[in-house]
Amino acid sequence: QVQLVESGGGLVQAGGSLRLSCVASGRTINNYAMGWFRQAPGKEREFVAVISWSGGTTYYADSVKGRFTISRDNAKNTMYLQMSSLKAEDTAVYYCVADHSYTKEPRAPNYWGQGTQVTVSS
Repeated sequence: QVQLVESGGGLVQAGGSLRLSCVASGRTINNYAMGWFRQAPGKEREFVAVISWSGGTTYYADSVKGRFTISRDNAKNTMYLQMSSLKAEDTAVYYCVADHSYTKEPRAPNYWGQGTQVTVSS
């Protein structure tokens, strides 16, 4: 089992930046693809970004491409999401995920964190 804990969410003004972190425990994340999903109030959960186990391959939703950067530090069992030029529509609960295999826009990741709230004020 892999346990995932997100942190770094909060309230930020439009145009600002935040960095989310996801710390994994239970197993090393070296062999897992990892990613981020988000869910805004009244909307379905949606894919944000994914990164391969080595960090060499990434993929982003069109809505965040060019503004968000996903990265990972396997030595620290940690993944990050650097969010810049934030917009009000980025307001959501952000979830960290881990999956046994890398796919673009994973449909059913094996493991989920509990989520961290990001609120962007306009």
